[in-house]
Amino acid sequence: MRGRSRWAIAAMTLLSVLAGGATPANAVANGEPVPIGKYRFSVKLTMTGIPTADGGKRNSACSGALIAPQWVITAGHCFRDANGVRVEYPVADLTTATVGRTDLTGTGGHVLKVIAVKQSPTADVSLAKLEKPIRDIRPIRLGTRAPEVGTILRVTGYGSLTSTNPTPSTRLQTGQLIIVSVDDAVLGLNGYAPQPDTTPCPYDSGGPYFTERHGIATLAGLVSNGPSCPHTSVENASRTDDIAGWIRSVTRTKY
Repeated sequence: MRGRSRWAIAAMTLLSVLAGGATPANAVANGEPVPIGKYRFSVKLTMTGIPTADGGKRNSACSGALIAPQWVITAGHCFRDANGVRVEYPVADLTTATVGRTDLTGTGGHVLKVIAVKQSPTADVSLAKLEKPIRDIRPIRLGTRAPEVGTILRVTGYGSLTSTNPTPSTRLQTGQLIIVSVDDAVLGLNGYAPQPDTTPCPYDSGGPYFTERHGIATLAGLVSNGPSCPHTSVENASRTDDIAGWIRSVTRTKY
């Protein structure tokens, strides 16, 4: 794990939330706001009351994407116990998924509880099951081919503007990055647009990287980790094409 990660460990504590210390911020450093109603498959995960190693509680957040009517795909590290171990259950007192709501201060889309979690055995990827299916939002398409170096990917997320005193956003943001390396389970990316240092930030963990062709978004990976944002170094994304079979097996199985 390098430098600053997207891990929920960067989360605000329950005390700071109750004290009103958090202030709104944009997501994706040097990105741009998503037009209302676009990329409706984007998801904000909100975790309230996560147990900590000292017996306390903290709050956190991640980003993700609707990958099937009742499933959200996100980073595996978004679901960890008090010892930092990835687990296959919602660790917080309450975990909700807000789907299809570009501006979180509005009322569109859906807010549903997460009731189960499945972890990929090979990648920093998890699948969160919703309490009921969503039928009026098209899930993001799952890519099955390895992306190529030089491919431009778009990312969406509800994270912070910066790694300094990070705070989750209330407005979905987006930017583009370019693939500079393709490894067995990880994509290396550099910022591309609107700026060379357009990069994910804390709370963007699990946000989708995807291609756009003929109006169709196809998932290529998920925000995993990288240096403190914004930056012009290499950003790591978890590939999803190489675990497409596992993703489909989970989302098509009744639990």
